[in-house]
Amino acid sequence: MRRFDDEDLTGAEFRECDLSKARFVGVVMQDAEIDGLITNLVVNGVEVMPYVEAELDRRHPVRLLIRSDEPADLRRAWGQLRDGWAATAERVRSMPENSEHQSVDGEWSMVETLRHLVFVHDSWFRRCVLGRTEPFTAMGLGPQFLMDREADLDASARPSLDEVLAVRDRQASEIEAWLDEVTPEQLAQTAPVPEDERWPPYAKGRTVRRCLGTVLDEEWAHHRFCERDLDKLSRQGS
Repeated sequence: MRRFDDEDLTGAEFRECDLSKARFVGVVMQDAEIDGLITNLVVNGVEVMPYVEAELDRRHPVRLLIRSDEPADLRRAWGQLRDGWAATAERVRSMPENSEHQSVDGEWSMVETLRHLVFVHDSWFRRCVLGRTEPFTAMGLGPQFLMDREADLDASARPSLDEVLAVRDRQASEIEAWLDEVTPEQLAQTAPVPEDERWPPYAKGRTVRRCLGTVLDEEWAHHRFCERDLDKLSRQGS
């Protein structure tokens, strides 16, 4: 455990850090921003995450559909997620040239974000939900350690927005066709994750529904991140 006493951490940034069970005592935290996988967060003696989750559900009702076990709700969720991304694609086309390739605060650009979702589809839907073993799509973007390990992934890829969207459309058609036929019983079955050590090996033993949930959660979360960063780019431009 590391302890910080009377330190000035103004402007500090903690990226991809595990702060589980961290304690902040007698701190001054003004204009701070926290974004990540957060549970059981107690602020001044109050567990605040239920309030945060409820507010996110109010702002983004699609989250309620994403958590449903009913195929009809999941189909609606997928349609709303796709509509959101379509609107964002139109938005970025109206912005200054190359906005889709601009990184904000060290985050992925829009194109990089979409490439990551190509990888998420290959990993969590095609491999885990369908049990297929085809190579990853070369333009897919995963964590750096996987980019170094998986020969299928091309770390030097620089696709255009239209090229990534074309791949995304093909992948979306796969999910839509599957959702049109899936039953609650199939969702509850153990996912047919291939018996190899390719990504994500820790999915073995999870249900089909849980693996699909990862795809939907990633779609929603990364769309929010993308819109946040496009908002910042727009403010900078104005």
